[in-house]
Amino acid sequence: MATKWSLTIDCAYPGKLAAFWALALGYAEKPPPAGFGSWEEWFSHHEVPEEEWDDGAYLSDPDGVGPTLSFLKVPEPKVAKNRLHIDVQVGGGRETPWEVRWPRVVEAVERLTAAGATVVREDELQGRPDHVVMADPEGNEFCLV
Repeated sequence: MATKWSLTIDCAYPGKLAAFWALALGYAEKPPPAGFGSWEEWFSHHEVPEEEWDDGAYLSDPDGVGPTLSFLKVPEPKVAKNRLHIDVQVGGGRETPWEVRWPRVVEAVERLTAAGATVVREDELQGRPDHVVMADPEGNEFCLV
């Protein structure tokens, strides 16, 4: 049996970065825990100081299939290349024919660049574009495949 897991991303602006990743992945704000009508209600119940309420943001797959994502505010900036990154299979992955996959990747590059991402580089495989390495608004690398 597989173990349930989630991904936590340290960042400077949790809400802003969560909004970017919600767009990139088609995720939505994670609902508050059962028994609470809002995250604010949950924070109050657990006596989280109000000045800390914006220190985190939480996303979930609306279909309940993918892992949840947490964005936590940290004081230090990102300083080195990620050792772990996300491959966003906007084109359907390499099992999708290139002629179908590549236009989808190009469209996603345009959409995510407009949302604050930057292109790091475009990599080729067998003489044609294969995937695009990008960085989110806080510099975390990811690939569009």
